[in-house]
Amino acid sequence: MLQTVRYLIGTVGPSGFGSKTTADDVTESCHDLRSLTAIITGATSGIGAEVARVLARRGARLVLPARNLKAAEESRARIAAEFPDSQIFVMALDLSSLSSVMKFVSEFESLNLPLNILINNAGKFTHNHTISDDGIEMTIATNYLGHFLLTKLLLNKMVETAESTGVQGRIVNVTSGIHGWVSGDVIQNLEAITRNKSHYDATQAYALSKLCNVLHTRELADRLKEMGANVTANCVNPGVVRTRLTREREGFITDLVFFLASKLLKTIPQAAATTCYAAVHPRLLNMSGKYLVDCNEGTPAKQALSSTEAARLWAFSDCIVCSEDPKAAWGTCLSSF
Repeated sequence: MLQTVRYLIGTVGPSGFGSKTTADDVTESCHDLRSLTAIITGATSGIGAEVARVLARRGARLVLPARNLKAAEESRARIAAEFPDSQIFVMALDLSSLSSVMKFVSEFESLNLPLNILINNAGKFTHNHTISDDGIEMTIATNYLGHFLLTKLLLNKMVETAESTGVQGRIVNVTSGIHGWVSGDVIQNLEAITRNKSHYDATQAYALSKLCNVLHTRELADRLKEMGANVTANCVNPGVVRTRLTREREGFITDLVFFLASKLLKTIPQAAATTCYAAVHPRLLNMSGKYLVDCNEGTPAKQALSSTEAARLWAFSDCIVCSEDPKAAWGTCLSSF
């Protein structure tokens, strides 16, 4: 109850920020980011677009990967109109396709740019059971596995950039409070979501993808520490905000629910604050493996606290993305876990 009251009135936490803080607020002390390059997925609308706008305002060079290049170009144009000196690259990327992720990374590396910040923000809510070309349920493929591979392939570039510049790299995975809605074995849940078309639950698929994001962050942070890399990994819960994620369910009922819950919803600038905080704020220096809510450290759901499960999910995911035939590998990898 007390936590809800603090959220509603915007009480600040130890960081000096709270639920009413905006992305512009948290980057006010980061007025010159011209030496930094950031990749932001899902930057064509909503939270991702606001994160991109604010980082561009502070001078960061941006790479905006997108499946919809027209929407990405429009996003780039809006930012450039507000900040004419901004450097923004638009590149093709379909996170639901592992081959597209690999192609994007290859094309990004050909630009010979440094990489200081990777923000895995893109999210998809697939209402009907859909399987990707790699044989994976579409929500899991887009929200989790595509980002898992993207991070894996860009990690060396981030480590190299941090070593050559002395500036700590930051990886930010965007999750959701809904990650706590999942129970049972994570890998068995992945199998059920992918294979059990007749009992498909879109909300559970989304929640599972977000739980995977938190577990990925935990294991990634441990591995970066073991490597001695000057790169951190944290995950953020942006809070509840109405974005285009709900666009397939527009209508009277959806509008009524959001109207009744309006006092609990954040504006997009407020929802983007924690992502920007994790990406650039000096207070997060050397902090890794954290779960951040309202620009302060929070506690994820019990299901996300197991280092053993995080390592197990990593190994399973690695088995899938490293296979030449992910469809065929799914069954083989599953039997090993």
